[in-house]
Amino acid sequence: MPKITFLLRNGTEKVVEGESGQSLMEVAVKNNIETIEGACGGCLSCGTCHLHVHPDWWNKCLPANDSISDDEEDMMDLGFHIEDGKSRLACQIKLSDELDGLVVAIPGGKAKFK
Repeated sequence: MPKITFLLRNGTEKVVEGESGQSLMEVAVKNNIETIEGACGGCLSCGTCHLHVHPDWWNKCLPANDSISDDEEDMMDLGFHIEDGKSRLACQIKLSDELDGLVVAIPGGKAKFK
């Protein structure tokens, strides 16, 4: 079971476990991670699961073609605190054993990557 560290807006960390195959959004919602709503249920139609991926994990979180889809980019265009090379929608990141130790941050807070 991959472990994920969420850096919360207040600067604290919350470490949770997910199952391979789940989306990061599903794990966040199940574990009551602040601001991650997943209002569309992961259908890529809302952007309420936006987060920042730690730079060390960025490439491992990209789809097989190493490119974020146009649909995901369009959704993020509507959001706040968007940062190139960090911003992703959690519904588009599928967990795998390779992502054990993943570090992500809730945008707009005190959390900073070390």
